[in-house]
Amino acid sequence: MSNIKSFEEIEAWKKTRKLVKKIYKISGSGKFSEDWSLKDQIRRAALSIMSNIAEGYLRQTDKEFTQFLYIAKGSTAEVQSQLYVALDLNYINNDKFETLYNETVIILKLLAGFIKYLKK
Repeated sequence: MSNIKSFEEIEAWKKTRKLVKKIYKISGSGKFSEDWSLKDQIRRAALSIMSNIAEGYLRQTDKEFTQFLYIAKGSTAEVQSQLYVALDLNYINNDKFETLYNETVIILKLLAGFIKYLKK
């Protein structure tokens, strides 16, 4: 972790920031915007990914950081699951689903790699 000067430098955080923006945009339009519960939940789960990466980084121990990265992974899975609901309810089309889901897969891989690095 010594090479990283701020959480904003963490690639998983940067990718999640972009995902959050997209989640806010899609959940704020059409039928999706009218489903307050799902809209709120998917936004909060996406925000949780970013927040846990940042908070874990500032804990400044590899053990605590790793724990927060595991929580971020869980929040990423929540977003994935909620994307299925949005797809099934026709709030998003299959192309949008695939794009967003693939972004979550990349984030999960980055988090897993970071966890592996911190555990060494």
